[in-house]
Amino acid sequence: MNGSTQLRLGMRLRIASIVAAGALAVAACTGAGASPAPAGPSVVVTTPLLGAVVKDLVGDGAEVTVLMPNPSDPHQWSPSAKDIEKVMNADLVVANGLALEEGLAKTLEEAEKAGVAVFHGGEHIQIRQASGQGHEGEGEATPGAEASVAPEGDEHEHEGGDPHFWVDPISMRDVVAALTAEMTEMGVDVKDRGADLEQRLVDLDAETRSTLAAIPEADRELVTGHVSLGYFADRYDFELIGSVIPGLSSNGEVSAGELAQLKADIEEHGVKAIFTELGTSDAVVAAIGEETGVQVVRLALPVLPDDGSYFTYIRGIAADVADALS
Repeated sequence: MNGSTQLRLGMRLRIASIVAAGALAVAACTGAGASPAPAGPSVVVTTPLLGAVVKDLVGDGAEVTVLMPNPSDPHQWSPSAKDIEKVMNADLVVANGLALEEGLAKTLEEAEKAGVAVFHGGEHIQIRQASGQGHEGEGEATPGAEASVAPEGDEHEHEGGDPHFWVDPISMRDVVAALTAEMTEMGVDVKDRGADLEQRLVDLDAETRSTLAAIPEADRELVTGHVSLGYFADRYDFELIGSVIPGLSSNGEVSAGELAQLKADIEEHGVKAIFTELGTSDAVVAAIGEETGVQVVRLALPVLPDDGSYFTYIRGIAADVADALS
């Protein structure tokens, strides 16, 4: 965080303290109940799943606001005027990064130019580089590096690499570690909460691996709506056979030739399930499933569960994959 951002945050917190003190003084004179003082700096988070982790980290040390409603496809969501105002007035914005928030990109850029501190989670992980070509979605991890240019002809490919790191608890642990340092620099002491959360994410990774252990090696093959389970596949030893939308964004288009190739790959590999998600055409997926005789399983990939827990989310994804492929 630069010096001007620290000064702006300090001034905002001092002003908030003066206003709160004034409100208490007025209440004491009039007998009216005092409004509670702000809980801390204003933290705006882009996605519900990332918001759940941020809330777990900061507790009552900051006021956390999540922009995107749950459920929503982060590739297709666009901010309202009120959403843009929240971003521009935040003390800190926590974004996924890696071009996931396609409709929010210009707003985040303008916010940073205006001096708003923006934390990009994707800058603090081992970035997975997806090929983006055909239906073989293998990629390789690159530590926090600038990514290769998007493949020619794929206007929705993400510069910077695969943005779907939230399906991997270890990548999320790395984000928590970096965000703990960021919050500490802002004057919000979350070191103990951060250390506890990091350990729980490591334990979640081990639990997930145990859940998936029942799947035979020959059946550890994934076909998805778009290339959204790359980090999950790399972490837990799956092969990505293909996707209905052959790219990292659900905004991509599908051609008849690509669908024909996907069906051929499904039959060649003996794939047991097609995993679809929000943002992928149900009709197209259903047709592929019917033509290949393969079951279709809908995963809640960008959807926070009812209890608001990231841990419940990962457990649910792992259980659904294990049930379909075991």
